[in-house]
Amino acid sequence: MTKKHDILKRLQSNYLFAVVRGTSAVQATDISEAVFKGGIKNIEVTFTTPQAHESIKELARKHANTDMVVGAGTVLDDITARMAIIAGAEFIVSPNFVPAISTVCNRYGIPYLPGCGTVTEIADAMETGVEVVKVFPGGILGPAFIKNVHGPIPQVEMMPSGGVSLENMHEWIRNGAWSVGIGSALTSKLTEKGYDSVIDISKQFVEKYNEYS
Repeated sequence: MTKKHDILKRLQSNYLFAVVRGTSAVQATDISEAVFKGGIKNIEVTFTTPQAHESIKELARKHANTDMVVGAGTVLDDITARMAIIAGAEFIVSPNFVPAISTVCNRYGIPYLPGCGTVTEIADAMETGVEVVKVFPGGILGPAFIKNVHGPIPQVEMMPSGGVSLENMHEWIRNGAWSVGIGSALTSKLTEKGYDSVIDISKQFVEKYNEYS
């Protein structure tokens, strides 16, 4: 099995992605640690976080021998993608499809999950070797988008990001989501109740997923 497909297998097995946005690299690392304690193993540290690569580097180093899979999100160009990969990112996610990022990721055997909102974008991404696309913005496209796309393009795998909640996660699963990305819901009580709330909410998502898996 190639490196890329090994990573994709681990990501899909873990299923839940935590989309981590911090006000600093330290906070992003702390949020990621709390999420992992709660049972979510795919950690996507976004580059809206200042010095995000430092958080990725720290998490990749500390959890090298665990089942955490660390990646980078909100990657907008190939330079940032390479920076993230050098820091230890095992997958790259962007809000849109950027061919140059796909080239870099293929060069290093790293999965690239670009944000796509149309069949044309999905087809264009697939032509560059993309196997899993991010359904974005998920809250606007809705769970039925996956089922509808799978009609003409059954071979593409899709991960919604944005708009995934405890209340609707089962709808995404039922419509064929390869995995789901969970963002602000995980830190909705961070300011008020601290990192224990991140652990608790993560556990709730894991428990809810286990009900439907």
